[in-house]
Amino acid sequence: MSPALPVLYSFRRCPYAMRARLALAVSGQVCELREVVLRSKPQALLRASPKATVPVLVLPSGQVLEQSLDIMQWALAQHDPEAWLAPTEGTLGDMLALIAECDGPFKHALDRCKYPNRYPDADATAERATAMVWLGALNIRLAHIPHLFGMHAALADMAIAPFVRQFAGIDADWWQAQPWPCLQAWLARWQDTALLASVMHKWPAWVEGTDGVAVPAAGYGDDDGDGTLR
Repeated sequence: MSPALPVLYSFRRCPYAMRARLALAVSGQVCELREVVLRSKPQALLRASPKATVPVLVLPSGQVLEQSLDIMQWALAQHDPEAWLAPTEGTLGDMLALIAECDGPFKHALDRCKYPNRYPDADATAERATAMVWLGALNIRLAHIPHLFGMHAALADMAIAPFVRQFAGIDADWWQAQPWPCLQAWLARWQDTALLASVMHKWPAWVEGTDGVAVPAAGYGDDDGDGTLR
């Protein structure tokens, strides 16, 4: 494995890691992917980032990016071919503000709806109601434009969609029954993208002391799926 590659510690289903992989993939940034088993975190991850959560990107310079949004913005600063940082409506600051709502109040409610056993003192019904208000506002926004900030998908869409996906997966029938046709269509379109499929490949767990998977620019996977660069 080339020592010049950034190293990404990731977990396939984690929405934070998912958003980071999406940005790295669309930017064409080749890196060494190390799939982490969260119940048995490798020492290399803990040395790089004591917070011990994914994603973590270790750059060839030694700089460590520990937050998913920092990874997204770093990748897009290198190359942003689909203008994720330049929406047709609003600004980068506007997008970051909406993402903060997702990562704050909505994520708080999402966790308590999805994992009620972890939060026995929480009122799951009230938390669902909180989430519904925010999701309803997204539906209203999407009634006028195809994406959250205009005519093409941008940073906000890619940062928020993994969490909406997680919420929708709690109860798929309930999700489909809600009066959010624009939001449901937006999520369905995103879930059907080749980009998402490309970053959801099931790689084996990384073993300490071995090379990770070299994930090339075109689709976070190579022609035959063996992780070798062409």
